[in-house]
Amino acid sequence: MSNRDDYNFDNFDVDNSLDSREYRRRHPQRRNSSYNGRPAYDLNRSRNTSGARSATRRPTSREIQRRRVQQKRRIRNRITIVSVMIVVFLLLALLINMMFRGCSGKNSKTKETISTETKSTGDTGMTTPTIAANEAINDLSPTYFATPKIEDDNTNGTSAYSIYVWHNIGYELFGSDSTKAKKYADTISGFANQFGSGVKVYDMVVPNHTEMGLPQRLKDGEAPSGSQAENIKAIYAGLSDRVTPINCYNFLANHNTEYTYFNSDHHWTGLGAYYAYSAFAESTKQDVLKLENCTEKQIEGFEGSFSNSASGLTPDTVHYWEFPYSVSMDISYSDGTVGEFDSPYYQYATSGSNTYGVFIMGDNQDTGLTVLKSSSEKAGQGKKIAVVKESYGNAFVPYLTYNYSEVHVVDFRYFSKNLVSYCSENGIDEVLFINGVMSANTQIQLDSMSNMFN
Repeated sequence: MSNRDDYNFDNFDVDNSLDSREYRRRHPQRRNSSYNGRPAYDLNRSRNTSGARSATRRPTSREIQRRRVQQKRRIRNRITIVSVMIVVFLLLALLINMMFRGCSGKNSKTKETISTETKSTGDTGMTTPTIAANEAINDLSPTYFATPKIEDDNTNGTSAYSIYVWHNIGYELFGSDSTKAKKYADTISGFANQFGSGVKVYDMVVPNHTEMGLPQRLKDGEAPSGSQAENIKAIYAGLSDRVTPINCYNFLANHNTEYTYFNSDHHWTGLGAYYAYSAFAESTKQDVLKLENCTEKQIEGFEGSFSNSASGLTPDTVHYWEFPYSVSMDISYSDGTVGEFDSPYYQYATSGSNTYGVFIMGDNQDTGLTVLKSSSEKAGQGKKIAVVKESYGNAFVPYLTYNYSEVHVVDFRYFSKNLVSYCSENGIDEVLFINGVMSANTQIQLDSMSNMFN
């Protein structure tokens, strides 16, 4: 039994009516032996500055270990939260970027990725460098040739003498080899050497409608036709540094669904020639004439050269554009006279088989020389160019009057003078050789050009 005397009535002052709690408050020393050594209540024990009780003991090792575990857990949780927030932020940024790109894609026309190599048809024996995959695509580059997009409904056509007819359109089939390509390149390079360093020399080889309109399936099969792209690429690769190649192929390929070639004739249209002119102007860093600033004219009922080989071909319409400036045309004749006209177009051209003659009145088969003189504000004073051409150049040369005050049109098949001397005498310091791909690969045409340098 306990020795506590807390309940001894002698310890209470009954007269003052103090209860036990008040008594214990006034006599804290009486509790020293109570509650198994529990410390007595001290009214004067210190408090810390914040009003909280001061620590009375040191934490045990278990508590320290528990605190460390809790601290590690808190750090781990914070890292997890931060990581999740970063991932969410990145996902939101990606979503916003995709939304903006999606919106911009609806409002702008993107250029489709096309092959950097042009398919070779048949065994031409030509090996030409192809553009590297990481090289920037440039429509004016002499090493890059776009693949035309040609719709193919898997139907067949018919052969008619030297042409192939598909969907009532005539196509002139092409064949060549590396020897012919090299021969043409060497010939043009030789001409450039004769002009000397004071004359800029350009060369343009024009593909025909077969390259731009006939499906590859037919060119590989019943309408065998070699790759004109590979041929032109080989020509440009073989030119010397004195000659600047003008690649109009890609401009025509990019617009091959438009009316750039005739249905019944082997020539290109005025629109096709315009795209080639645009390639020339851009390649030579000159302004390009805009067709919307011109007045379009047309002549219906053209039945071209293919009509002699096949019937049922779709008739053509010849389109040409009158310029917002005056152009005169002088045609030289063998008797020494000059025919003077106030337009590069033949105003009396009608429907029929000679409608293509609306352009510079056709080929000058007398002397081969026609001179166009321009009042265009863009044409520099005294800026002159000589264009050595066959009939493909007829629809092309009028556009040059926008950039040159004089355009000397030389048909090499009929021109009897020395071209180097002629350019020197007339102050001409730019010369453009323009040939259709069929002409460029025909030896008799090369011989005719060579006669101008004898």
